[in-house]
Amino acid sequence: MLELATEDGAPPPEPLPPGYREILALFEHNGDGLRARDVCRTLGTGTEPRHTEGMRPKLKRLVNRGILTEAEPGLFTFTPPAPTTPETDSS
Repeated sequence: MLELATEDGAPPPEPLPPGYREILALFEHNGDGLRARDVCRTLGTGTEPRHTEGMRPKLKRLVNRGILTEAEPGLFTFTPPAPTTPETDSS
């Protein structure tokens, strides 16, 4: 992703804070989407409101970066990749 940003001339995004790789790994293996409670349960952080309410801003941050999509309120999925267009050969 960082390489694509620099190819387009856009500044590379800031690296994600620690712990986000584990969250993203969950979404790679689950295509149906996850809720904050599901993420907390799978990561073993607990499912009490204080845990899920702490996870929700992390998921929203990933939505703001375009990595996740909030398909419906509280349900997060990977953002579908943008369709690629074949490059035309100008030679």
